[in-house]
Amino acid sequence: MRDTRAIEAQVEAFTEEGFLVLPGFLPAALVERLVPEVNKWVEAGWRQKSVDACVDSEAGPPRMVELDLEAHGELAVYPPLMDLLSRPELLGESFVFHHLHSDRRPAGGAGKSWHHDYEQQPQRDRHLPMIHALHYIGGLQPGLGGLVVLPGSHLEVAEKNARSHLGTGVLPGEVVIDDMPPGSTVVLHSALFHTRRAASAPPADSDPRYMIDGSYCRTGALWPPVKPYWRQVLAVARSRGLGAGRPELFAERHFSEYERAKRHSG
Repeated sequence: MRDTRAIEAQVEAFTEEGFLVLPGFLPAALVERLVPEVNKWVEAGWRQKSVDACVDSEAGPPRMVELDLEAHGELAVYPPLMDLLSRPELLGESFVFHHLHSDRRPAGGAGKSWHHDYEQQPQRDRHLPMIHALHYIGGLQPGLGGLVVLPGSHLEVAEKNARSHLGTGVLPGEVVIDDMPPGSTVVLHSALFHTRRAASAPPADSDPRYMIDGSYCRTGALWPPVKPYWRQVLAVARSRGLGAGRPELFAERHFSEYERAKRHSG
């Protein structure tokens, strides 16, 4: 059972802190259906084809996108998540789906340097919020590569890589999130700096690290898409009826055109 008082306290602090930690946010039945979908997404090569389509102009759009997967589509519009995002402290009533990424990494995988994921070219303001929901399908365990966030850093206007020279190093004021049960979610303001620490000494039989991240933006600006086939993604969602009751959730009019040269430079 979710601790609603704890969630409320975090929501009230979200404007200043920039993140929410939601242990066991997803129901076990949904988690059980997501795991084989992630496995198939990775093992069938669909994830790699989606990556290739983003970095290789000759690759063409992928045949499958994440929202084609039954449970992934349900996750993207999970009602408790939609209700949470609708809170005025987060996105408010009118917001649009931006993207969904699904991956499975070995428990001993490498870390990722400090960065943020707020889509703006160039970075110039934080007038409209963008939110990332990081779903840890298998949970997180100490020593197996945790998420680390820097509270309040979403209030800065900085380039995504402004702290990348620090690697995954320890920063004053950071919060380490590395002990959560399966089906847990961390909600971030997308401009919040965060890092993925490498596992310290994972046992040989450690389970893979499953993570699905979904992103959503408040309407009111043209948001840059992160995938050249973004229209295909939105069309799949509409064809599945995923945006029922939320007409803006998968509407194309909230996006600018994809610019490959800018996105993949540097």
